[in-house]
Amino acid sequence: QVHFVESGGGSVEAGGSLTLSCVASGYTYRPYCIGWHRQEPGKERERIVRFYTDGRDPFYIDSVKDRFTASEDKAKGIFYLQINNLKPEDTGMYYCAGSDRTDLCVFNYWGQGTQVTVSS
Repeated sequence: QVHFVESGGGSVEAGGSLTLSCVASGYTYRPYCIGWHRQEPGKERERIVRFYTDGRDPFYIDSVKDRFTASEDKAKGIFYLQINNLKPEDTGMYYCAGSDRTDLCVFNYWGQGTQVTVSS
């Protein structure tokens, strides 16, 4: 069974930085892609990053493109989301997700999330 566990969230002031971690376990092969998602208070969860493990450029939504950087430590099986210049609107629960598909970037396994709170 595939599992994801996120960590690294916290409360920071606007302009600060955080690095979120996502530990993937249960895979017998490298996942095709990992998605980072954010759920802001009162809103639906949205996908903000698609990170492919084949080396292609990650996909970022426009609102995070210049401030978020997704990466992977292949040896450890840990995925990271570096967030710089945090803004109050970045507040929300952050999730990583993946699947056992090797041809589609879809998400049916989810972590429990890690909370990010940004104060102005």
